[in-house]
Amino acid sequence: MAEIMSAEGHISPARLAVRVRERVPGVNASTVYRTLAMLEEMGVLSHAHLESGPEYHRSSEGGHVHLVCSNCRKEDELSPVEARRLKALISRHSGFSPDLSHFAISGICRDCASGAR
Repeated sequence: MAEIMSAEGHISPARLAVRVRERVPGVNASTVYRTLAMLEEMGVLSHAHLESGPEYHRSSEGGHVHLVCSNCRKEDELSPVEARRLKALISRHSGFSPDLSHFAISGICRDCASGAR
């Protein structure tokens, strides 16, 4: 659990399992996944589905929307204010109330679109 709470930003369960095994050899990856699930149920962590798979972050760091370039894999995010505006736009358009916290929006970043890469 110390490894989870000391992580900054997003962390994938697979990377976390490697880090935990470095400190405590023999720890089963399923233990890491169960701990992540328990911490999410308790409201300590949240997860998002990125193109590379699920990633966790502290719930207090939530509220943003992930943006992932399908070409170079560069990640960016919308701020909580921008996320609320996007949610309001979708709601006004269709009456649908989206949960934007659990997935990434895929697209092409500015550098790739301009041919800089």
